[in-house]
Amino acid sequence: MHFVWNCSSFEIMSLYRNAIWFLNGIQQYTRKGYEVASKEFDPRDLDVSVVGRSFMITGANSGIGKATAVAIAKKGGTVHMVCRNKDKAEEAKEDIVTKSGNTEVYIHIVDMSQSRKVWEFAEAFKKQYPSLNGLINNAGCMVHKRELNAEGLEKNFATNTMGVYILTQTLIPLLQKSRDPRVITVSSGGMLVQKLEVDDLQSAKGYFDAVMVYAQNKRQQVVLTEQWAKANPVIHFSVMHPGWVDTPAVSTSMPQFHRMMEDRLRTVEQGADTVVWLALSRVASRTRSGQFFQDRKPVPTHLPLAWTHSSAEEIQRFMTQMENLSKAVQLQADADPAGPCRPQFV
Repeated sequence: MHFVWNCSSFEIMSLYRNAIWFLNGIQQYTRKGYEVASKEFDPRDLDVSVVGRSFMITGANSGIGKATAVAIAKKGGTVHMVCRNKDKAEEAKEDIVTKSGNTEVYIHIVDMSQSRKVWEFAEAFKKQYPSLNGLINNAGCMVHKRELNAEGLEKNFATNTMGVYILTQTLIPLLQKSRDPRVITVSSGGMLVQKLEVDDLQSAKGYFDAVMVYAQNKRQQVVLTEQWAKANPVIHFSVMHPGWVDTPAVSTSMPQFHRMMEDRLRTVEQGADTVVWLALSRVASRTRSGQFFQDRKPVPTHLPLAWTHSSAEEIQRFMTQMENLSKAVQLQADADPAGPCRPQFV
């Protein structure tokens, strides 16, 4: 008996890339990987106070976002929680205040998949608050069927990429006039198996695989971070991989993976560690802006021998598309006879 392989060289390389990524993950992305890496952490890096500084965290009511909010509040920072569900946000806020003893915690109800509302919220926030020292783009989703939001954007792309783009781009002027401004985006090591698909940003072509769509969105976040860093030298931009973390989102969106890896998954505090380090430590602010981090260290954004690199022309096309989509969202809002929606500040 023999088998005939009808695989192209590209498909073989993709299989190889995925296998290398998973083997790396078992060693590095698990709880054990964190325990090994953390032996080199300097505890003095987070011996800081950020009283008087403000931080916005999307998806702050659970998982990595909530753990980040607790850590920042404990250091005295003002925390702006951007959440979709009011009841869950209020419950989380109460817990954050109790654990930190810091009452400077505020809730903003925004669904990051609703592009227009994200823009309206960011514009309103910019007018209401005099400064913002840190923006942490943590909220994300993995919708398993191709669905569109009110603006006609695919929901995973709308949440994971467009929401991050609109929120960050709109808040850049506020960040620029603040002290030691930083933007941290929570990405995923899954992006290592994806090349930026400039001709299919919203996964409209071919089979819709939610896991790969999510990975594509995370690659998009990495490229955005690199480009923002070049365009805005006053702000320190970074993107990071938290490892494989035991969060409600993972158990819901990837139940089989969660069951298989449950005993090896990181705690939310371990997953949030590098986010907090990037947001607060002086050491992090001295690293080169625009890098991809894992366990407090910059790491490559491509696997060895990977076919995931993009040309300068492809990246420029991607950035142009993002700008045009964002402008279209704003034009829709301006053209709405009902006027802008008023964001909820709690």
